[in-house]
Amino acid sequence: MTALSFDPPPELMMEPPAYHPHYKPNQVLCGQGTVVVVTGWTVRQTVAKALKPQEYGAIGQLYSPTRGISLLLRNLLANPQVRDVVVLDATPEDRNAGACRCLVDFFRHGFREGYSETGAMCWRIESPILGYVDREIPAEVLENLRQSLRCHVAHNLGDMVAAVRACPPWDGTQPLGDPQIFPLVQPQPTVLPGPRYGHRIEGKTIAETWVKIIHRIKTTGTIRPTGYDGQWQELINLMAIVTDEPPEFYFPEPNYLPCDRPFIQDYLSQILADSPHREGVKYTYGQRLRSWFGVDQIEQVVAKLVGEIDAASAVMNLWDVEDHHKGGSPCLNHIWVRVVAGELSLTAIFRSNDMFSAWPANAMGLRALQQHIRDRIAETSAYDLTLGPLITVSQSAHIYDDTWDNADRLIAEQYLPLVKQPQFTDPAGNFLIDIEGKELVVTQTTPGSGEVVQSFRGKNPLMLVRKICQNSPMIRPEHAGYLGLELQKAAHCLATGQPYRQDQ
Repeated sequence: MTALSFDPPPELMMEPPAYHPHYKPNQVLCGQGTVVVVTGWTVRQTVAKALKPQEYGAIGQLYSPTRGISLLLRNLLANPQVRDVVVLDATPEDRNAGACRCLVDFFRHGFREGYSETGAMCWRIESPILGYVDREIPAEVLENLRQSLRCHVAHNLGDMVAAVRACPPWDGTQPLGDPQIFPLVQPQPTVLPGPRYGHRIEGKTIAETWVKIIHRIKTTGTIRPTGYDGQWQELINLMAIVTDEPPEFYFPEPNYLPCDRPFIQDYLSQILADSPHREGVKYTYGQRLRSWFGVDQIEQVVAKLVGEIDAASAVMNLWDVEDHHKGGSPCLNHIWVRVVAGELSLTAIFRSNDMFSAWPANAMGLRALQQHIRDRIAETSAYDLTLGPLITVSQSAHIYDDTWDNADRLIAEQYLPLVKQPQFTDPAGNFLIDIEGKELVVTQTTPGSGEVVQSFRGKNPLMLVRKICQNSPMIRPEHAGYLGLELQKAAHCLATGQPYRQDQ
């Protein structure tokens, strides 16, 4: 007797189609189910350990409502077998970033026509959190996606597991439609030649310094692929110096920084305060400084400086050698506090630094730490120190490709007005130009007291400028240009016998 074979009708499938992340595939863990789990700062590997592969189709992290939601929705449109989205909004960092909340608002409240921060047309999510979706995706497609998927919210790992397992299992039906892929427009910046290693930028405030940083990276940074399915524009070993940030922080009006005062108030605890270990959250900087190595490093450097105020060993370390094996190593690795001439400075070293989205908050957190150490020294000793500069050294100072448009807009609106403000001071000092006999004479003096430190003589203006720059390598570029113009005027007066007066 021959067995009869039976083929199920095409509308019934024994297993759901595999989830294929069309965008940022290296940032997504794929399973065999039809539920997508979206997590913010809780690492996706921790979520995967709590579930079975057949219980989820994909697990991915969402950090930014303006940079990540649109890519997530594109991936959902490319995988119409998905029926449910579970959003894990579990940590203070999640609530601070707002990305998970904004995604939930997309499904609950929808979207409307609007403009991005760069002025480009987009779909603005109906949410108190700023978030938007690419305009290349038609409104009717997004609306259909909202109506087709069920969105669930969980506030801890246990609730997330329960929400995933409460979702209806795959019933063997066909996906909700065909996969939909929409073109993704990627801007390509114009890069000017410049040095690859070693850069120095200085500003009075964090806001001013940040604008200069973004301009430098966007102008001469090298474009490289990232390990996260994208590109970044990068400078290697960028030193940024902030000299006069006020105690309560300066926020411009209107505020063009990627953070505001309420955000910073929440963020400061991640630098200053210890935090209990939470499953799935790697660390906070405060945790690494306060308890990770079994010692409160902040109090340790306070005691060190109180006992030896000019010590060069007031060092705090955030790098753990186990990070090589565990992964997820901190971007901020090393902090050094130094007192010179009654002034307390702080230097921080980052192995990797997102200069557009993260550096301003990083800098404000470090400035708060610097103020805290200064205040603790005053509380425990007779030292009354002034607050010196904040210095950050970013080994990889980069901006990601999805912020290039925002960077261009920032430069166009803020950089030119900033550099048009005259800068009359130069750490290299002042230069007095005169004619003595048949020679041009340039006398260099200190910027404060006006003491003479060296002088230069010659007849050729170009040779004199070169000699001055060789002997004063820290001279400001615009100061060097000014000297060239003034020396050319003086040389003309020397050749024609006319009297020469500097700046006239």
